[in-house]
Amino acid sequence: MRFQIAVVALILALFPSSVLLAQDHLTVGVQDDEEGADILGAFTDSIRLLMIEHGIRVGFQQKTRAELRGNFWHDYRRSVRIPGQWDDTDSWAVNYIGHPIHGAAAGYIWLDHDPGAPKHISFDSRYWASRARATAWAASYSLQFEIGLPSEASIGNVGMRPETTGWVDHVVTPVGAFGFMVAEDAVDRYLVKWAEQRIRNPVFRVIIRFAANPSRTLTNTASGKLPWHRPDRPLRWR
Repeated sequence: MRFQIAVVALILALFPSSVLLAQDHLTVGVQDDEEGADILGAFTDSIRLLMIEHGIRVGFQQKTRAELRGNFWHDYRRSVRIPGQWDDTDSWAVNYIGHPIHGAAAGYIWLDHDPGAPKHISFDSRYWASRARATAWAASYSLQFEIGLPSEASIGNVGMRPETTGWVDHVVTPVGAFGFMVAEDAVDRYLVKWAEQRIRNPVFRVIIRFAANPSRTLTNTASGKLPWHRPDRPLRWR
């Protein structure tokens, strides 16, 4: 029952933050390249990503499962707090690699639903503006992941102990997401494509795409695509 409540609450929690991004160039629904982004589609895929990530937490973290007991609303209110320090209790790898990757996955969801966003890295204003908008979406997603109704605060009660929450998550996730998106775009264009021109074995191509683009892999999974999907470079297995 607790998990079902969290799923319903997610819809109510994510909608306002999504609407905040709907400025002049953004509209709800599928739009053409000139009009704007499909906010509803980005919102839906973000829900799927959130459920995947919290499902992994519940499935693989005993400490998270241990905190599922108790009164949902009482424990959630006690867990949501303004951080009093920079660091939390997570490792360096989680804070500075894992969180930016999950932020970039949210950013790529936005880019998938923004028809005007360049698909490949370039050094013009359209590219940087599109990645900035994706970073804003990643920041909104990160805030939901940390303290929204279905979040670390409600599913696992992260934050009930003050030392388990820090500003590092709120700053590094969106900033790192921007860096990872640009880095993965560059690696995909200049390394992965170069390797695929020389490697014919599709299994090796899949491995390269997984290793070089972890955020894109997570986005594809949440969006219902094959994890190694590229819209302009389908893998041919024969």
